[in-house]
Amino acid sequence: MDTFSELEGKVLRAIHGRDGEPVVRGSNEICFYTADGDAYEMYHEQECCEHVAIEDVVGDLNDLIGSPILMAEEVSESDPNAECSGTWTFYKLATIKGYVTIRWYGESNGYYSESVIFEKVGGGLE
Repeated sequence: MDTFSELEGKVLRAIHGRDGEPVVRGSNEICFYTADGDAYEMYHEQECCEHVAIEDVVGDLNDLIGSPILMAEEVSESDPNAECSGTWTFYKLATIKGYVTIRWYGESNGYYSESVIFEKVGGGLE
């Protein structure tokens, strides 16, 4: 598995959800395409007794297009108010044009993963 910080220094040319759809609350996949031809996916494969999805996007994803990524940081914390188990994961990105935070929330019965996968998936074909 790749680390989210790999995006630092890269120039993004496109960001969208599954099958080219906009990134919206409730989505469980984001695709990042770089100017140098790489493609990355951020996603969660849902299982039985858990749910992980994008809760919110703060900032304008368009601010990340066309300028080098200056910051790509992942921060997670447990949700003390979750019924069984809950995890907030914040993906923070910045360029000279602005900041974006993609907030994921995962909840489960405590036996399933609430994490988000970030991986390089090959060439940047959209």
